[in-house]
Amino acid sequence: MKVLVIGGGGREHALVWKLAQDSCKPEIFCAPGNAGTAVLATNVPISAEDVPALVAWCKVNRPDLVVVGPEVALCAGIVDDLEKEGIRAFGPNKVAAQLEGSKIFSKDVMLAAGIPTAEAYYASDVDCAMENVHKLGLPIVIKAEGLAAGKGVTVCKTMEDAKKAIEESIVGHTFGSAGANILVEEYLEGEEVSVLGLVDGEHVVLLSSAQDHKRAFDGDLGPNTGGMGAYSPAPVFTADMAKYVEIVVFGRLMKELRKRGIIYKGVLYAGLMIAKSGIKVLEFNCRFGDPETQVILPRLVTDLIPALEACIDGTLTPNLVKFSPKSCVCVALVAGGYPGHYEKGKAIVGVEAAEYYHDVLVFHAGTKKMSDGTLLSWGGRVLGVTALRHNVSEAISSAYVAMKRIHFDDMRFRTDIAARALVKAKRYY
Repeated sequence: MKVLVIGGGGREHALVWKLAQDSCKPEIFCAPGNAGTAVLATNVPISAEDVPALVAWCKVNRPDLVVVGPEVALCAGIVDDLEKEGIRAFGPNKVAAQLEGSKIFSKDVMLAAGIPTAEAYYASDVDCAMENVHKLGLPIVIKAEGLAAGKGVTVCKTMEDAKKAIEESIVGHTFGSAGANILVEEYLEGEEVSVLGLVDGEHVVLLSSAQDHKRAFDGDLGPNTGGMGAYSPAPVFTADMAKYVEIVVFGRLMKELRKRGIIYKGVLYAGLMIAKSGIKVLEFNCRFGDPETQVILPRLVTDLIPALEACIDGTLTPNLVKFSPKSCVCVALVAGGYPGHYEKGKAIVGVEAAEYYHDVLVFHAGTKKMSDGTLLSWGGRVLGVTALRHNVSEAISSAYVAMKRIHFDDMRFRTDIAARALVKAKRYY
């Protein structure tokens, strides 16, 4: 079986790693891939955003399955294009991918479906946006309406901060066309949880919960990033909550989409806030989360390909997805300056030494290997040091001990990944 994974980050390395373990022993390609995927797959030098080139490669090479990692290609309609060529692709079509591509569309769907979510207003000029800030009060959340690589959300505690965030998005074009329209959204206080579900157009099978760490610095301070680390499962997310989310969030969403003539197939990511007032949806993403994938897939004990194909075929059943009770923790090693300006090309040492530890995986996110074998940093998020152990305490310890073996200039990381889970999980061990 021939499989193409589209993307070049930590999520895609985790997907390639898991697919390589499938019992059918697939031949795997990854476009464009990174130094980590190159060990398990054949990297294809095509950008994950170059949809025409990707489709052209598939027409020639005829993969049996294409797994789309990043949201940009999905929102550009790559699944539609591949299906026209008779190529099976895992992921939502262009219309369904609007759930991530347009926060306005997503919010409208949630409200129509009766899905609990934060109150929000849309704006395309500064004055209107500031009126909405005064209406909702502080603190406030400013969101770029389109795709912004996970960095288009700003939590503002003062009017000055809110005005700055609005002006940077609408006037300064910080997020390009994605920030021309914004959402001014109610700030929800509580604990965030990521819940991903496999969807076949009608049926939903939830994957194990995870918690991402979006802020750049310890204590959830600093700007939003693409993710500084994650852990799974999230002890705060109970079995009763999972049932509620399956029915009220995923169930109502699927019903509303079908009412609009939209059939969603693929993986659906729900970013949830567990607040005192109940569970509310912060956002939907139309692909595997990053870095959540790096802590969910190592816990998956069943083959991945049968579940992905069942989503395409409309034959998804719960028995296709089983998880280990172990805990998984991923600590992201990032370039100095990330999520702002950072330098590429820093020599990386110690990856093999880190992977020497029991149950430790190092997922490459932004790396490049030179012809002489030198491993270089090639992105903002560089590596994800991931540990799978019997409980969250052991997983935290293993990840940080292994991480100390790795070094590159200006390397930065958070020291408190999964600390919140450690406190909550003590009653379980």
